[in-house]
Amino acid sequence: METLRLYDFLPSGNGYKIRLLLSQIGMPFERIEVDILKGETRTPEFLSKNPAGKIPLLEIEPGKYLAESNAILIYLSEGTEFLPYDRFFRAQVLQWLFFEQNSHEPFIATSRFWISILGKGDRYKEAIEEKRQPGYAALNLMENHLKTRNFLVAERYTIADIALFAYTHVADEGGFDLTQFPAIQAWIERVKLQPGYISITEEPKSLI
Repeated sequence: METLRLYDFLPSGNGYKIRLLLSQIGMPFERIEVDILKGETRTPEFLSKNPAGKIPLLEIEPGKYLAESNAILIYLSEGTEFLPYDRFFRAQVLQWLFFEQNSHEPFIATSRFWISILGKGDRYKEAIEEKRQPGYAALNLMENHLKTRNFLVAERYTIADIALFAYTHVADEGGFDLTQFPAIQAWIERVKLQPGYISITEEPKSLI
């Protein structure tokens, strides 16, 4: 079996999703740091691997690549406990993955990137303010859902939780106040108790 290679940027929540799942599955892989701040995703070499010029990028075997974090999550979780076999629950997982990319990540992750990764909160102040309301709307939706549930789908830990945990648990780095979301805070602690958990800045232990 070929060793997986993950092209990644350590502070990235999208990259973290993949590192966390791989660590929890216990699957060995090689992590290759790509510094997006230095434009390393825009080089001809990287663009030949992923024309979209984004990380994370998973090299499944030499010359065979898969992009988009949530697509990678689905690929890696196939046949594992992290992706339900039941047709309805499986569709619910997909529902949360689409929600994460469309209604959550564009507001919470982008704000974090501007403030905490680039350190240019003042420069992007107006744009950050525009992201406040839709970002809090996403958090409110999650809060209401988690008030009566331990996890997002079927009362079990799945890639839906991994996908949304990645940027939710560091939402404060984007200026979002999580103290007003007790159900989310409790869910964050439950995720951290899952076997194989690693933090967002932690080098995975499953490296080859």
